[in-house]
Amino acid sequence: MKRFPAYDPPEYVEFRPEPDVMAEYRATLARDRRRRTLIGRLRPTDLLGMYEGMLRFRLHDITLKRWVRQGVISKAWLGTGEEAVTVGTTHALRPGDLVGPMIRNAGACSEMGMPVAQMLKAYLGTADQITRGRDLHTGDPAKGVIPPNSFMACLVPVFTGFGIAIRQRGEDRVGLTYVGDGASRTAAFHEGFNFASVMKVPIIIVLQHNQVALGTATTRHSAGRMEDLRTAYAAGGAECDGNNVLDTWAAARLMVDAARRGGGPFILTARTFRMGGHATHDEAEARALFGADQFRHWGRRDPIGTFEAWIVADGPALDGRRRPAAARREANARLLEAAEARVTAAIDAAEQEALASRRERMPEPEDAVRGVYAIPGEPHVPAVPPLTGGTRGVTPRTLPGARIAAARPAAARAAVAAKGPAKAPAKKPAGRRPARRTLAPRGRRRLS
Repeated sequence: MKRFPAYDPPEYVEFRPEPDVMAEYRATLARDRRRRTLIGRLRPTDLLGMYEGMLRFRLHDITLKRWVRQGVISKAWLGTGEEAVTVGTTHALRPGDLVGPMIRNAGACSEMGMPVAQMLKAYLGTADQITRGRDLHTGDPAKGVIPPNSFMACLVPVFTGFGIAIRQRGEDRVGLTYVGDGASRTAAFHEGFNFASVMKVPIIIVLQHNQVALGTATTRHSAGRMEDLRTAYAAGGAECDGNNVLDTWAAARLMVDAARRGGGPFILTARTFRMGGHATHDEAEARALFGADQFRHWGRRDPIGTFEAWIVADGPALDGRRRPAAARREANARLLEAAEARVTAAIDAAEQEALASRRERMPEPEDAVRGVYAIPGEPHVPAVPPLTGGTRGVTPRTLPGARIAAARPAAARAAVAAKGPAKAPAKKPAGRRPARRTLAPRGRRRLS
């Protein structure tokens, strides 16, 4: 792929697939039998889809970084170096499933069908996108993308609630959301995931172990191993190479399939590295925190560059034609170049659409309260509609409280019918309301 010296990490600008790194990449793919089997069943279109998804994510972030340099926006939160975690896990889902990206998982939005222009418009605060200019955390529940807010692990209890609803409705869907290593130490994570484990709900938490919480290295804020976190909740889970999109996809797919069969919750720990700062304003601090050797180590493992090298050298023929190995490699390289050209053109068009909205479609003052309060007479539209045509056709799954919850509406209706028509409450006689007394603390004078 094309590199951008002004915006890419310098390690990525100098990227070349190195033999020891690619041997490690191939060894990871061969290590687990079940994952290896799944990867072997991937079609060329699946591989191209993941490649285009990571490119789209990287170019989206480069657009934001360029806007920061140009003064269009003040700063941006990027997922550079972590694209495989987001794209691999999102591709393990299917239509009807729910994903909750945090701000470093913007690529999940586009992989679930959101236009990149809408994602860019959220940063620009325009009126013609879902948050109406009020928040850069975006999503689209109609496409299964639940918008987050800025509180770390905030979506863990929310997705636990989704999981309970999925089970009670008997729907054939799962939920997946993300936390970082720092967010996994918050009360929101603990309370939400503990309840998810108690209720056995079909959700997957992707623990994006990028080795830093804002500006604090994991070794300074956590004593235990991230991979052991699930044992505290008696939950299932696994680890994966978060810079290897195929390993990440296969690990997530196994968990998604298990959740559909009634399992869950799960924690997938993806080891990766943030190739920059917490945001664009503190990249120098991040490099000072970790040092050149660590950035060099992870720069050699660029998730896009290594996947591209694997497709060319080891992947199947992307066009499905049988050729000698050398001809297949040349054809795959050409098809990857064509895919990059398509994605680049689409990102350029999305940028121009977003900038046009910035000129012409900024919010009015009244937009601040639109969509906040219920309007009398307007029908209530659920944020996440029930799954249509995808229920299991059975009564709600057995989980703690599910049978009680399923039976409660019928019992409540029977009780109402037995009582007959409700009587109006008797009116209290009108009278003067007694005066309220405010007691001052003893020994102090009450100020009027």
